[in-house]
Amino acid sequence: MKLNLSGVFLLSFTFFFNTILSAQTIRPIRDSVGFCWNATEMDSIISFLEKDAENFPEFPSKNLVAAVSPHDDYLYAGRIYFPVYHLIKAKEIVIFGVTHGTVRRAMSDPKNVLILDNYNLWKGPYGNVEISPLREEIKQKLNHNYFIVSNKAQRIEHSIEALIPFLQYYNRDIKITPIMVTAMPFNLMEEISDSLTKIIVDYVKSRHLQLGKDIFFLISNDADHYGADFNNTPFGTDLKAHTAATNNDKRILKKYINRTINKTDLSALTNEIWKTGKNKPLTLWCGRYPITFGLLTVDKIVKNITGETIYGKLFMYSDTFTEGVLPIKHTHLGTTAPFSLKHWVGFFSAGFYIN
Repeated sequence: MKLNLSGVFLLSFTFFFNTILSAQTIRPIRDSVGFCWNATEMDSIISFLEKDAENFPEFPSKNLVAAVSPHDDYLYAGRIYFPVYHLIKAKEIVIFGVTHGTVRRAMSDPKNVLILDNYNLWKGPYGNVEISPLREEIKQKLNHNYFIVSNKAQRIEHSIEALIPFLQYYNRDIKITPIMVTAMPFNLMEEISDSLTKIIVDYVKSRHLQLGKDIFFLISNDADHYGADFNNTPFGTDLKAHTAATNNDKRILKKYINRTINKTDLSALTNEIWKTGKNKPLTLWCGRYPITFGLLTVDKIVKNITGETIYGKLFMYSDTFTEGVLPIKHTHLGTTAPFSLKHWVGFFSAGFYIN
């Protein structure tokens, strides 16, 4: 039999090329409208927000170890994102993200697990973003009943990628650990959080990392989704309803977030923002599971490593109806949903400090 060397070479090259590609999988951009993926445009967005924020209060960075960030469109929520990111000095960022309805429908509604991915890199406006070694340690050490690995789920979820352009603007060398949180009861959340805490604490101690300085925790979270479009109108549908609903968000934030964080209050928070049985809460938060799980985990990590508690400080709160669209020109930014009294979204940013 005559050997076709050119064919062998072609097959070998194809195999080698595909191996390289599979070894360097890059998570693609999900939302190219609401978020910014161009470096020059991101520079101009930050420049606009810096000038816009000149009359806003400045928040401390000392002892800051975690934060909540919105994940809504930049043209709606840019002012609310802004106070968080210039305070973050760490290069390793653990991000707790939402499992939105789009993912739940595509994935047969996964529950009671965390969702990790296998991507080697994630896209950012200033270049590709590396994955922290922490992600693989979690895969190796966390009980396999507590998580699934799905590139598909992470690819079609936008709540984590929303934070990357802001993170990368202030630090080009960030490494991320993306963790999506699905719906789960509080007792299971406690159980998974205990195990994840031990893995992260061992990781931090073995590498002599400092909380806040070397490793930081971000929670991607929006507040109430209100209006007829969301089938969520407990206060009505007029301007008075908008005021009542936003005041309800602010009440929840003051009661549970703007204070020392503890397990008892986090459990009580679930009654405010989770659907339990036939009881429907007076708010429809987008991020009701990652904020509970994330703060539960961060509180345990800080207590284990420092013996201290954490306290929260609300930075800013607003909503799409109040904010409208920021007048940022000459970018590809757009909005992915309307705003009106029948369709508006609340959002906030907050920092969490070691007491």
